[in-house]
Amino acid sequence: MSRYSPERKEAILKKLLPPYPRSISEVAKEEGIPEATLYNWRKALREKGAAVPSKKTSPEQWSAQTKLAVVAETYTMTEHELSTYCRSKGLYPEQIHTWREECLHGFRSSKEKDAEAKQQSRADKLEIKALKKELRYKEKALAETSALLVLRKKLRAFYGEEDEAD
Repeated sequence: MSRYSPERKEAILKKLLPPYPRSISEVAKEEGIPEATLYNWRKALREKGAAVPSKKTSPEQWSAQTKLAVVAETYTMTEHELSTYCRSKGLYPEQIHTWREECLHGFRSSKEKDAEAKQQSRADKLEIKALKKELRYKEKALAETSALLVLRKKLRAFYGEEDEAD
């Protein structure tokens, strides 16, 4: 079993990363390394929280841990540095801004979450009350209409008139 130096491993992994990622099979043939080893290295890199794209998953499907790592890595960057970083990772600055907002919403205090839940609960109760009122109104209208139809039918039967294809 051969061992690879950390420098060589890092150089090989860079070939799999943006801005010009290459396929694992292509890199494996070029470097003479088994594909399974490269898959394991890439998996280990992902588990460390590195932003490692693949053809199967878009950046929006990355794990929360990876997104948080990208947000932490880019938090102090200027717009120019952020743009350069995004080009190197195959991302858009808007995605990182969205992820940053999601992180901030995730760190809200429990009081804020409780207040929002209470507000939503009140809004739901008001909507339910309005819908019940509307339902009662419609049920009354339906009952009145059906009563009128029954009375009209009885009246016609009383006078001996034929129904007009009701």
